[in-house]
Amino acid sequence: MTRYIGNTNNDQEQMLKEMGYDSIESLFKSVPQSVMLKTNLDIPEAVSEMELVEKMKLLANKNCNLDDYTCFLGAGAYDHYIPAVIDHLISRQEFYTAYTPYQPEISQGTLQAIFEYQTLISELTGLPVANASLYDGATALTEAAIMACEATKRSEVIIASNAHPESIKVLKTYAQFRDITVTAVGYKDGQIDLDDLKNKINENTAAVIIQSPNFFGIIENIKDIADIAHENKSLLIASADPISLALLKSPGELGADIAVGDGQSLGNPLSFGGPYLGFIAVTKKLMRKLPGRIVGETVDKDGNRGFVLTLQTREQHIRREKATSNICSNQSLNALTAAIYLTLMGKEGLKEVANLCVQKAHYTYNELIGTGKFSSVFSKPFFKEFTVKSEKDVASLNKDLLKYNIIGGYELAKDYPELKDGWLLAVTEKRTKSEIDNFIRKAAE
Repeated sequence: MTRYIGNTNNDQEQMLKEMGYDSIESLFKSVPQSVMLKTNLDIPEAVSEMELVEKMKLLANKNCNLDDYTCFLGAGAYDHYIPAVIDHLISRQEFYTAYTPYQPEISQGTLQAIFEYQTLISELTGLPVANASLYDGATALTEAAIMACEATKRSEVIIASNAHPESIKVLKTYAQFRDITVTAVGYKDGQIDLDDLKNKINENTAAVIIQSPNFFGIIENIKDIADIAHENKSLLIASADPISLALLKSPGELGADIAVGDGQSLGNPLSFGGPYLGFIAVTKKLMRKLPGRIVGETVDKDGNRGFVLTLQTREQHIRREKATSNICSNQSLNALTAAIYLTLMGKEGLKEVANLCVQKAHYTYNELIGTGKFSSVFSKPFFKEFTVKSEKDVASLNKDLLKYNIIGGYELAKDYPELKDGWLLAVTEKRTKSEIDNFIRKAAE
């Protein structure tokens, strides 16, 4: 028997016989000869497992990886420490499946894990109801915008231009097919321009969408923005870095109606862009508009604690036109990872991670400015990411740093042409002082 395709020649003959065919050719006789491939596939010959592993290693080594490189790149995906126990726990066979719980009565363990995840996200965001996760931060933000339009019966959303550029692109893609108008608000000294927001908000604005810390790493005045939104009877959607919420006031405390974000930093590896998970939490008033599925806690007829899937406003359970979203799968394994991470860290551990990020990011910022080769761009408070202006072309600088096994920052001019030579850097708790000092020396060369 072969390793990857278990069918032997005898198996194939038996299957053909059962279907009434005497050969593979007769099975496909309805396919026109003009489209039939008459030569072998243009792929390399088969190799042994040892040869294959060696080849794959050689290919993998062409990539910059976090084992061999020191990373100062963030821009939405972060190199946080992942405790070894997480892989051990999520690799258990009862968890290690992409399948979602369609048989809730026999999936009590999975349902409890999701319930715990929802509870943790709810506590972190300061909002009472969270769902079982969405694909990623960008889709969570977009789903929140759609939800706001449906809840307010309005068709325009205003988004801060200093939110993640990819989230804005995803929002605009969805919006064009739902007749939602997306209006951008500018920024001033890195933060959302409140005067511009006041000028653009109107009676058709369903929600104001902001990110804090924003794409430049700066912390926004969420309370002031919430007041402007609520005066206009609009909702406030706040996208947040979950690690930052260990130190900063939660979006719910500051007046946000919906909190969203990406949970990658909660124990999930970078993995070249995914899979990640999007979190979303809302006020009680919006509970029945929340996309996806929610797991609830209950008791059976004997009074035993149990968990059930509830409030599934999904097209698989209700009429498509009534569904709040066509997203039908949550990111269970990633959400479980986030729940294990948050549980392992605990309130104090998460606070320590966040504090280390702040201290190390500010140390790096001050030392870089001190070299005289970099200058400040904004003066507002930041969390673990910050922007500096480089004397040297940023693309060349990043290329030079790779020679020293250092992954540099993000070129902001890619999305913000006005920030030419702007360099967005992220410093997490993983960076040691010697790594930071070495980075500063090499960057200033």
